[in-house]
Amino acid sequence: MNDHICAMTTPVRPFDNDRLLAAVLQHADRCADADGVVLTPVPGLRMMRTWRLQGPMRSIYRPLICLVLQGRKSLLVGQEERLLHAGQSIIVAAHMPVTGHIVQATPAEPYVAVAIELDLALLHTLALEIGDAPATGSVSTPVFSETLDQTIIDCATRLLRLIDHPEAIAPVQPAIMRELHYWLLRSQHGTALRHLAIPSGEQQRLTRAIDLLRQRFREPIGIDRLAAAANLSPSAFRRHFKELTSLSPLQFQTHLRLTEARRLMIAEAMPAGLAALEVGYQSASHFSRDFVRMFGAPPRRDRVARTAPLPAATLEPAGS
Repeated sequence: MNDHICAMTTPVRPFDNDRLLAAVLQHADRCADADGVVLTPVPGLRMMRTWRLQGPMRSIYRPLICLVLQGRKSLLVGQEERLLHAGQSIIVAAHMPVTGHIVQATPAEPYVAVAIELDLALLHTLALEIGDAPATGSVSTPVFSETLDQTIIDCATRLLRLIDHPEAIAPVQPAIMRELHYWLLRSQHGTALRHLAIPSGEQQRLTRAIDLLRQRFREPIGIDRLAAAANLSPSAFRRHFKELTSLSPLQFQTHLRLTEARRLMIAEAMPAGLAALEVGYQSASHFSRDFVRMFGAPPRRDRVARTAPLPAATLEPAGS
């Protein structure tokens, strides 16, 4: 998963961590994509398992919590760089461009993580229901990392269990998510989360503009329209947007376009020229220049590298 990253604090019991790790590996072995990403039928839940070092992996995080269960990953979140290792729980409480590198992963001990998207509106509603004092001030520290919390491990384990019981997803998932958000509010960073979730706050107003960019990233969107969505003047919107995301609105939109184009080329085998048109580019050369600037290689070469089979040694079963 600026995207404020907060963390949980209670040490995890090894048995429970192992149980969650085993569940992730079981599902990942069946349906991980070429990058090791596992999308699930449970809304907002995804996993990652990879045996190889990877990076740079660029994306724009939505608000989420990420549980690192095994291996290590370095993240550049805005201007903050962090090394995340097994046993850490990371909260991303705003939309933010993130560049990641898997820096520790082997066939015997692959990098494994679980990510769960968060609902800031639910955080705000719960804070009001349980009578927490209104948050005041501002969030000064954008990045935090701490030891995994047992309550979050338990919620993640129960969400994973729903994968094998699809009929239970609709009635059970909302209750687990509500509990998850409750424990986040009770964490050491609950005050910061309450502040970020205030509907009238700057972060939430900017989120409305970011949501518009996400929905309409294929289209030209003027700064006036985005500023109006955030209820800010154009100059104030530009300033606050850059402070939150570390990107200009145009850079943010370009990031969204290129990330989606890359997904189309790899996951759906779409030709580079068609993918460029699909995400809103009118010029193939412009698309190629932007792609190289962001991913370090031309579109076709990047696709070949990311879809190439792993060396035989890397594909050996863990523990062999």
